[in-house]
Amino acid sequence: MTDSLPQAESEPSIPRRILVVFNPAAGRARRPRFESIIAALRGLGCTVRVVETDARGHAEKIAREAPESEFDLIAIAGGDGTINEAVNGLKGRSLMLGIIPLGTANVVADEIGLRRTPAAIAHTLAHGPVKLVYVGIANERRFIMMAGTGFDANVVSNISLGLKKVLGPLAYVWGAVRQSFSDSFAQRDVVIDGTSYRTVSMVACNGRRYGGPFVAAPGASLADNSFQVVLMSGRGWFSVARYGLGLLLGRISMWSDVKIVEGRNVTVGGEGGPVQADGDIITNLPVRISVDSEPVKLAYPA
Repeated sequence: MTDSLPQAESEPSIPRRILVVFNPAAGRARRPRFESIIAALRGLGCTVRVVETDARGHAEKIAREAPESEFDLIAIAGGDGTINEAVNGLKGRSLMLGIIPLGTANVVADEIGLRRTPAAIAHTLAHGPVKLVYVGIANERRFIMMAGTGFDANVVSNISLGLKKVLGPLAYVWGAVRQSFSDSFAQRDVVIDGTSYRTVSMVACNGRRYGGPFVAAPGASLADNSFQVVLMSGRGWFSVARYGLGLLLGRISMWSDVKIVEGRNVTVGGEGGPVQADGDIITNLPVRISVDSEPVKLAYPA
């Protein structure tokens, strides 16, 4: 049985002081919408400062160094990769985290039910209740939604930034199709809370959704200090197609070669294979995945 975190803060009456971290690579085409959100925040009485990232890892540095005396909340305007950087930068800090979804994939926004209108986003950042959420940690790198190895990570590792810019979320669909004809589908041992499983692909889900609005782990919750680990042992393009159908239907576990196991500590052996977290490659095998003891304060829609 898992423990759930209580709500950290009720809806405030005073608008928050917000540091907005804008990833221009993720939101260049969406800048007019971004500007509308900033205008809406200021219209709600928020103090807003915008800082643009200029390289990978910059959002993490900003989150780590943002003065807590000047800001209540750091809002990430970008995709899940930029949010991941902020989650790592906020380690040991008291700043709250907010989301302005602009990237290729916005799984966290889908997970918390954040509507995409500028007014809804601004209200969530300015007045939305803040909840404590658990995050995972893989080889000392924190993640908020999921971490995966095997076919899942191989797809992520072979998708270029240019392809994501052209195709958006469809880049991952195309990547999965292409990878299904070339992947080795190597089997590895995954140990979950002391029990070993032989599988081809593993995704430790900290939330319900994967790849956007699709539900991969119905029993997962950001408020629980455990993962729902999705184990897929099928090989070849046909298995990939079945898993895609199961994901679309929100019933990936309907296949006999898919198992979902709850656990808090996951170990995957091997040498050199990629490990993805929140849609980016963060480390290589072997990997140890666990629930971080320090939660994140996340602004939710009211």
